Amino acid sequence: MRYEGVIYRPPSEARSLIIQATIGCSHNKCTFCVAYRDKKFRIRSFEEIKRDIDEASFIYGPQIRRVFLADGDALIIPFDQLKRILEYLNEKFPMLERVGIYGDARAVLKKGLKQLEELRKLKLGIIYYGVESGDDVVLERVKKGADSRKIIEAGRMVVESGITLSCTVILGLGGKERSKIHAEKTGWALSQIDPKYAAALTLMVVPGAPIYDEVVSGRFQLLSPFEILEELYIMLENLEMSDGWFHSNHASNYLPLKVKMPQEKEEALKLIKRVIEERREDILRPEFLRAL
Repeated sequence: MRYEGVIYRPPSEARSLIIQATIGCSHNKCTFCVAYRDKKFRIRSFEEIKRDIDEASFIYGPQIRRVFLADGDALIIPFDQLKRILEYLNEKFPMLERVGIYGDARAVLKKGLKQLEELRKLKLGIIYYGVESGDDVVLERVKKGADSRKIIEAGRMVVESGITLSCTVILGLGGKERSKIHAEKTGWALSQIDPKYAAALTLMVVPGAPIYDEVVSGRFQLLSPFEILEELYIMLENLEMSDGWFHSNHASNYLPLKVKMPQEKEEALKLIKRVIEERREDILRPEFLRAL
């Protein structure tokens, strides 16, 4: 298997075969992200990808059940080539159950509903989708590349296609200035999409990310741990999901939660409120254990 640079994948793809279909991220402008700064984006040729699939088939045999297509937004691959990749995965791995992929609003809207439905039939089973915020001011500041209208439209399209959608948002991304608005509008935006999974990460600022310079200069003010929890409370309070899961159990989060929606929402809100009111730092994840 040939991999270029550091490979990132969602926690739920820990046991999946990872095929690097693209190198880097085609957007690569988000101010909070450094994951692909050292890579020049390109789509690998089908022959390159085919060689990796063949090698994996030789090593692991036909029993592979899950595959994740890296890098950052492999859904941007043109439809015909992506379809060809999925067809070949199905051919080489007859026990294949699901293929996962990162995708953003641009990639989803370029595909459209009909193409997404065709990809689903070829076992594209889940798209990991960075919403980040429902606040257009925040989205513009962090150079997300899409406004909330497009993010919601694309997210709803994935849901309609039958492909499972897993959305991520970032607590603290609005800084102190936009905290409440960011939380309210992000909860609202997720409600409009109504994904199967929604996960809140907490902003972690690392050197090399443009937002790091904003923090150092004082232009961006980070939230304290309990301010992050207040934002989490507001976001969850404004979130309505018909049948899904809301998580805040990523390594970056101070208070790990796994909430079945809508059944467990009120209990989760009570827990968050109690933790905020008690101000007990000992029950929060310590800083040295937090990670991207």
